[in-house]
Amino acid sequence: MASETDYYELLEVSKDASGEEIKKAYRRLAMKYHPDRNPGDKEAENKFKAINQAYDVLKDEQKRAAYDRYGAQAFANGGMGGGNPFSGFDFNFSGGGFSDIFSDIFSDFMGGSQRGGARSYAQDGADLRYNLEITLEEAFNGVEKEIKIPTTVPCEECHGHGTADGKEAPVCPHCRGRGKIRTQHGFMIMETTCPNCHGEGHVVKEACKKCRGEGVIHSEKVLKIKIPAGVEDNTRMRIAREGQSGIRGGDNGDLYVFISVKEHKLFVRDGANLYVRVPISMTCAALGGKIEIPGIHGEKIEVEVPAGTQTDQQKRLSGQGMTIMRSNRRGDLFVKFRVETPTNLTARQKELLEEFRNISSEENCQPEAKGFFDKIKDLFAA
Repeated sequence: MASETDYYELLEVSKDASGEEIKKAYRRLAMKYHPDRNPGDKEAENKFKAINQAYDVLKDEQKRAAYDRYGAQAFANGGMGGGNPFSGFDFNFSGGGFSDIFSDIFSDFMGGSQRGGARSYAQDGADLRYNLEITLEEAFNGVEKEIKIPTTVPCEECHGHGTADGKEAPVCPHCRGRGKIRTQHGFMIMETTCPNCHGEGHVVKEACKKCRGEGVIHSEKVLKIKIPAGVEDNTRMRIAREGQSGIRGGDNGDLYVFISVKEHKLFVRDGANLYVRVPISMTCAALGGKIEIPGIHGEKIEVEVPAGTQTDQQKRLSGQGMTIMRSNRRGDLFVKFRVETPTNLTARQKELLEEFRNISSEENCQPEAKGFFDKIKDLFAA
């Protein structure tokens, strides 16, 4: 035994492991070392063969008992230790053995849930999605929302079993709880859903009158959802075990809350920063001054307008933007000025503006305009 590879070590289980623990360990390792997942890897291929050999012995109670007592020598001379490369595999396709190994691997690769064994009587509940819309102010401050979601709860009458007597439904005699029927055509093995239990693995002979055999009751659930400050548009929140209830003892599904933030009538958001476009008068732009604008936090902010401000000129206010999630910091607020030309002038206003035009020069008052027209002159001169 000293020179032999221990089958328990190969499957990474203890010697007192249960049959289910051995099966789970085998599935995990078979998936890991399967040749399809390790093309061209000879070491993985040998490992795959070895764990198959170990599993073929340890899954069978009689073979396992012989192995525990005598080691691999118990299967020598035509057994697992013989020279036949296929020794140790049971080619009786009507039962377990190699066909069970193949069906387990195939089911795992195809995303199956039954994996060759009996179908689980308990079934997990479905996940739910809820779309929640909040305002930009709520995203800034954080908010607690109360939502109502359609859901299911285990039937109290039958304890979630769906049976009239409230007990676990008996195992289907046709498929023996597998939920599927296996038939052989030559070397081909076909599996179909059991027509007697419709794939459930159990048969409810007399359904519960309250839930009509479903095991759950449809209802509505009210939840309070805490939205953290600084949450962004299209954020997804997972709330564990608040989805549909599991059936017959299965786990509840999860609730996924998808958050969308409404467009604001004043601010435009970009990450943690905010942008606002503010109109100012021509005189304020020319002479400078101070204006007040509302902040996202609900208080007014005083903004200094530099003399000679032009349209689309921008001023940055540090720390006046959105809250940054899981932080005590904030983004910035960018104020973009828009200079408005006065309309509906009085006669006096027109007179003053005319006077201003007469005494103004392009060099002093409109340096950008002067530069533009100088370029035009150069083009005509060329």
